[in-house]
Amino acid sequence: MAKEKFERNKPHVNVGTIGHVDHGKISVEVTLIAPIAMEEGLRFAIREGGRTVGAGVVAKIIE
Repeated sequence: MAKEKFERNKPHVNVGTIGHVDHGKISVEVTLIAPIAMEEGLRFAIREGGRTVGAGVVAKIIE
């Protein structure tokens, strides 16, 4: 039985991350390279190489 071909159907967003040593709160403004559905209060994670390198909550959407 042949395997089905993998097809990526979720949007992929490349986001630059900022190192932060003392684990305090920071604000980051991000410009997405592809449109995705989001709303204020949405939780998100930034992953790199299979590891979570950042996480947060959408505080404000700027159009």
